[in-house]
Amino acid sequence: MAFQIVINLVIAVMWMLLSEAYTAPSFITGYLLGILLLLLLNRFIPDTFYLKRAFKIAGLIMLFIKELVLSNIDIVKLAYARKPEFEPGIFALPTELTSNWEITLLANLISLTPGTLSVAVSHDNTYLYIHAMHIDDIDDEINSIKNTFEKAIMEVTR
Repeated sequence: MAFQIVINLVIAVMWMLLSEAYTAPSFITGYLLGILLLLLLNRFIPDTFYLKRAFKIAGLIMLFIKELVLSNIDIVKLAYARKPEFEPGIFALPTELTSNWEITLLANLISLTPGTLSVAVSHDNTYLYIHAMHIDDIDDEINSIKNTFEKAIMEVTR
């Protein structure tokens, strides 16, 4: 991925130098031409096209913002209920993530959403222990996290 970004930047700078226009629009034109060239020569360059991963990162950010807003709404509903009925608890989330970076990212995304907090990681990195403010069904909570954050993290990192 880094190799493709460097090639794209070199193409953009070369475009600026050859067109003898040292302006931002000239650089952007060269950058867009570099993207086009990288797309055309994709089968000769190792790794997948780097903008695919950039779009997946943007998708992960949008997913986090959506989950942040929804969890804020749920917490406000719980906080302002006349007779709040909630069941806090800690549950173990089995994770398919393998690297420390992926597990740390998942733990931070969970902790940043209101109502949940990552408590610990098992010694073999296969379970993440999470405290939730309100748990209706543990299996639903596990499936929710696995189908949103864990799936998006795996798409970005693999």
